Amino acid sequence: MKTLQNIIKQIVLVLVGIFVVVGTSSAQKLDRDLQYFTSPDQRGLNQFEAPFETDVEFDGVHVRIGGANTLQFQGLSQENTGNPYYAGTDNQGNPIFKTLPNLESNFNLATSNLDLDVGLGSGIRMHLRTYLTSQHHTEAYVKSGYMQVDRLDFIQEGLLAGLMDNLRIKVGHMELNYGDNHFRRSDNAFTTHNPFVGNYIMDSFTTEVAGEIYYYTGDLFGMVGVSNGKLNQSVTDKAASGFKTHATLYGKLGFDSQINEDMRFRLTGSILNVSQSPSIYLYSGDRAGSRYYSVMDDGFRAGRFAPSFTPGYGQPPAAGEMTAFMINPFIKYNGLEFYGVFENTSGNIVGNDSRTFNQYGAELLYRFGAGEDFYLGGRYNLVSGEMTSGDIEIDRINFGGGWFLTKNVLAKLEYVTQSYSGDGYTGSKYEDGKFNGVMMEAVISF
Repeated sequence: MKTLQNIIKQIVLVLVGIFVVVGTSSAQKLDRDLQYFTSPDQRGLNQFEAPFETDVEFDGVHVRIGGANTLQFQGLSQENTGNPYYAGTDNQGNPIFKTLPNLESNFNLATSNLDLDVGLGSGIRMHLRTYLTSQHHTEAYVKSGYMQVDRLDFIQEGLLAGLMDNLRIKVGHMELNYGDNHFRRSDNAFTTHNPFVGNYIMDSFTTEVAGEIYYYTGDLFGMVGVSNGKLNQSVTDKAASGFKTHATLYGKLGFDSQINEDMRFRLTGSILNVSQSPSIYLYSGDRAGSRYYSVMDDGFRAGRFAPSFTPGYGQPPAAGEMTAFMINPFIKYNGLEFYGVFENTSGNIVGNDSRTFNQYGAELLYRFGAGEDFYLGGRYNLVSGEMTSGDIEIDRINFGGGWFLTKNVLAKLEYVTQSYSGDGYTGSKYEDGKFNGVMMEAVISF
């Protein structure tokens, strides 16, 4: 009885919190926009990089406090043929066998973000995101932050205005702008711009100390970036161990045009190269955890990585190297929307044979209703390649839709199914693995 009472109490508290946040956000002034800023609500859908033009005037330091809250109801089931499966050995060298847990339909942990965006001067803005609650970490911690410079008027009005008409500079411990998937992914509690619940199987997302320079000319733009290749910062010299972290280089070229009133077309290509690193984080940088809780996993707070896939080119104490590139087309014709993914990544642990993986993705959505407040659609995602144990293939299908109750409140419903196949999974928990079921997600972002 106490357990039922606690569940009811938690649901009531969540609902009260939702009403408080909605009431507070709707009562705020409408002038919360900053210069060169992507709105975290419905207005920011499909903006990708922050807009390079602005009609917002700077009239003094402007602190914008925002955030996001997300809660899922999960109704998934899973199976495999590898139960019980071999899971390594204990300290005495004895084999360990585990089984996948049975899943029940219930609520996941509610997650929350806190955002601080500050207009510091004309053309200069700071962003800071903190994860207040997340699946993988029990404590609040800073996810990332950066400074974005679009004008130099804060130094002297009109300084290098001709150059800055085409240039943007971005520096910080921040999310690397590799590919376009990270603009449509769920970032802990910030899930408004993801039309589905889960992220892509090879989830290209990492936060590192980096700098990016953008050049815009008409509908074309380019970006070059460099990072120090570290998720967790350290100044300890590893050269004596046989490897040393080298800088990560990456870049993007893109064409983005509103061809006419009805149609928009965007096409980008990105590349990222890690020449040597003891840990490569591009596909394992998400510290918040998977959207599908305890699926294809059996550990405490299971699901930081599963059911996503990490190639694992660099794992301590061995250094690795990797090159990845991604192509993303985006077409929006009235309410019809297509987004595509082709990604290739190849690399190796230094001294071993190179391995290659490909990722394919396609989303087709139809947005309708007043202000396109409703949408229906599907996503197909496939990853294939060769592990050291053999060929593997993972495919996922999502069907679902959403309803923007307001520009800040979104409800999602989806059916998801994912399966694993290939000789590379023989004898593991992924052998003939599969999960499927229904997910519901409630989102607030402001």
